[in-house]
Amino acid sequence: MNLGRTNKYFGGLLIAFFLLSALLGWLWTPYDPLALDLRARLQAPSAGHWLGTDEYGRDVLSRLMAAARTSVTISALTVSFAVTFGIVLGALSGYARGWIDRAVMLLTDTLLAFPSILLALALLSILGANIWGVILALGLAYMPTVTRVVRGAVMSLREQEFIEASRLMGHPVGYTLRAHVIPNCLAPVIVIATSMFGSVLLTESALSFLGLGVPPPAPTWGNMLAGARPYMSQASWLGIFPGLCIALTLLGINLFGDYVRDRFDPRMKGL
Repeated sequence: MNLGRTNKYFGGLLIAFFLLSALLGWLWTPYDPLALDLRARLQAPSAGHWLGTDEYGRDVLSRLMAAARTSVTISALTVSFAVTFGIVLGALSGYARGWIDRAVMLLTDTLLAFPSILLALALLSILGANIWGVILALGLAYMPTVTRVVRGAVMSLREQEFIEASRLMGHPVGYTLRAHVIPNCLAPVIVIATSMFGSVLLTESALSFLGLGVPPPAPTWGNMLAGARPYMSQASWLGIFPGLCIALTLLGINLFGDYVRDRFDPRMKGL
């Protein structure tokens, strides 16, 4: 089995496991992830609580499943936001040129001047720490990358003969972009979106760890790690299991992302 196929299946298996956990978290969890039971606080993993309980007696497994649901939702909506608006702005900028291109690139370069997590922190201070604020802040932070890639692809495609033929046939700009330009830009966007999913998940976890993501008591892997800090010496499982979820999910996304890159960019095969 070659490396690409290994990345495909092993990465896909890890991603499928956490997606199924997130889906199951919507429908059922062993215990209520928000229910307090102070009599069962800080219990080690056992038959009753497979991954133990936290400082408030809440079942860790149930909270990990609910946190997977939250992380997948935020990451999926953030990537959708960044890709959709990045494609629109990049296509308009690369095709229209002139003042539209200059305005879009000024906005993009301004956003790119800040590291993604710092930009997200600044936006969250304005939008507030809630799930929709996190999605909007992270979407705006990651959108410029898609915009620049699409703009470069469109500027190259704009001079191709089939685009010129569409213009000579009198097709509106919107039709030309929708039917001919954007479909030919999707390959690099798919590669970016795959890797972006992991970056967004990691950034969301970091924001939650700092107390600036989804506010408690709603569980996320990041705020579960933050809550585990005072108890690491007596209840190490509180930090180990959320950390493993983040690490294994990112590993799956990175491996599958390598496969997607190889699939859509033959020049990278064998490297």
